This record gives sequence, C-alpha cells and structure tokens, in this order.
Amino acid sequence: MQLFYNPKITSKTTQITFDKIESKHIVRVLRKKEGDTVYITNGQGQLFLSKIAVASDKKCLVSINTVKNNAKPWSYYLHIAIAPTKLNDRFEWFLEKATEIGIDEITPIICDHSERKIVKIERMKKIIHAAAKQSLKFHFPKINEPISFKSFIQNDVTVEQKFIAHCEDTSKKTLKSVLQPHKKTLILIGPEGDFSLKEIQQSLEHNFIPVSLGESRLRTETAGVVAVHSVAFINE
Repeated sequence: MQLFYNPKITSKTTQITFDKIESKHIVRVLRKKEGDTVYITNGQGQLFLSKIAVASDKKCLVSINTVKNNAKPWSYYLHIAIAPTKLNDRFEWFLEKATEIGIDEITPIICDHSERKIVKIERMKKIIHAAAKQSLKFHFPKINEPISFKSFIQNDVTVEQKFIAHCEDTSKKTLKSVLQPHKKTLILIGPEGDFSLKEIQQSLEHNFIPVSLGESRLRTETAGVVAVHSVAFINE
C-alpha cells in the first residue's frame, strides 16, 4: 500500500486535489491511471479509500469512496521530551525511528548543555510524516515547538508516570523495572552533555523519577529510540 497524507481531509470530504509534487508522484512515478485506488490518511486514525477521477501530473483529482476508522495499535500514550542534537541528521534519525516504532508526542527541549538551540519544526514535521506513511501509521505523532527545560517541567503536564533518563552516578532504577504498561508516560532525554545537576534536581522537585536506560553511555538519539522501544516492549 502506498499511503498519502492530507491533514485537512475529514469524513465529510468527497473529493481532493493533490498538489503538483504529489500529483507528479502518483501519475508519473507510480503510474496510476483514472479509476485506480489511492489510499489517504489524515494522521488522526482515518484511512480514506479513493479513486482517481482526473489523472493529471499537475492536479490529480480523486473521489473518496470509503472511510475506515482505525484504532491506535498501541495501548498507551508516550510523550518524549528530548534535546535536539548538534547534528540535525541524528535528531531526524530519532524522529524517523520513533515514529516507525510508535509514539504520540515529541517536544524538543533546550537544556543547559544543549549545543543546538534552534530547530526547524516544519522540517521535523516532514520527517515524521514521511516515516508515518512509510510504516503505514494512521495516527501521526504531534511535534511541539521547542521549549526550555525549566519552562517544560513547570508546565502542568497531565501524565500518569514521569521519568528523567540521565547518566549521573546517582540513585536510579532501570526504566523497565519501574515502567507500568498502559499508562500515559513522559520521558525526558538530555543533550550530548547530559542534563545538568541543576536540571536533574529540578526534575526531582517536580516528581520525575530518575531512570537508567542500560549500562552503556548512549548518544541522545539512541537513548530516545531505546526509550521508545522499551515502552513499546513493556506494553506488548
């Protein structure tokens, strides 16, 4: 199945016209013709089965025939707040893999040791959307605007369990030993230089549980993927 994405489509939509880029991909690359089926999602759990009415490589028009509502395939809500990496491609790798595994929300957090403090949200969205389509996800994760660590933890985030993963030699438990399945979960992942001692203390004051992701010292993007996979594994 080749999946396309349109965030504006609803159950009441009867026809849509793809933009020039998508139209060219459908008609010239995929070689779709009038009457062929095209699959579309709005990223909110709905799958739209449509047929091509006008096979133009500039404005491909499709008529929607069937709408299917798909339940989210994982039984938990996972929010990862993670510091952007110095190199963009490493952070984009995290976004791609986390989306493929299954995640609900991502927030870039700017920390004391962050080497990158400016991120391009629109670029992040494109990475997430491409990964979601490739892995046939009908529920796309939400990507939030960057926020400072201090401001983020002071927000009244409604979750059932909150963790901070750090490398300092302090009292910690493994994530798998304290993570409860089927819960709304928030995990903080720090930058290349880890969270500062001040940030760790601030998180404890806001009831975050300090955890370890294993014996190895992991890169930021690797730690993020390990956290996402650990939650998925515990919930299997």
